[in-house]
Amino acid sequence: MLDNILEQVRTGALSVAEAKERLATYEDLGFAKVDYHRKKRQGFPEIVYGEGKTAAHILSIAQSLQARNQSVLVTRISKEKAGIVQETCPEYQYDETAQLLFWKKEDGGEEALPGYIAVIAAGTSDLRVAEEAAVTAEVLGSQVRRIYDVGVAGIHRLLSHAEEIQQATVSVVVAGMEGALPSVVGGLVSHPVIAVPTSIGYGASFNGLSALLTMLNSCASGISVVNIDNGFGGGYNAALIHQLAHKGGNRIENTLS
Repeated sequence: MLDNILEQVRTGALSVAEAKERLATYEDLGFAKVDYHRKKRQGFPEIVYGEGKTAAHILSIAQSLQARNQSVLVTRISKEKAGIVQETCPEYQYDETAQLLFWKKEDGGEEALPGYIAVIAAGTSDLRVAEEAAVTAEVLGSQVRRIYDVGVAGIHRLLSHAEEIQQATVSVVVAGMEGALPSVVGGLVSHPVIAVPTSIGYGASFNGLSALLTMLNSCASGISVVNIDNGFGGGYNAALIHQLAHKGGNRIENTLS
């Protein structure tokens, strides 16, 4: 692409100004610099954090991304702000539980990644964070299986899904209260587990700190922990692992053959 642009400048088919625009890695909107190059560096487009931004700011950033044919994902956005954005962009979808606004570009014929991510939630009260993780992973191109309300207070509910969980590429485990569920899942599977503590619980849970410390101190191997209520972080990391596992599997297979 670079050689082609430079050749067009040399022959006069493209002006220097036009070439600079095509080679730009971000767009300066004044209030935000939209990072077009992030997908090439990190594998996924820039994600927009909606909290604290006006609807007008979110709309401008989202349209900038969409104009470059990059998928749009806005996190932590209220229903009211999302509705304002959707007045201009009715093709955008809003998930009220996850508080996510998104638009997925056409896949261009790309094959779906094999396998799936398991998103496991301890209780119904954890669903907002669990859905933030699940929808994030789906927008980023992964298949997701939801396994909800399987907390340790009724461990038989989790065990009835053991085979389905074990066959996942990676699991995102969301729990509040004492946060024990990721340790249990970690002892059952041979894949990475991303633990997401939530702020759900009574006074001594300290708004998720108790669950966070439990997960950080887990005796099960293979567990990584994101911050309290950070469903987006759990879903994003799971999607990265899922993508790398697919690509890495091909590299290993080619090496062994």
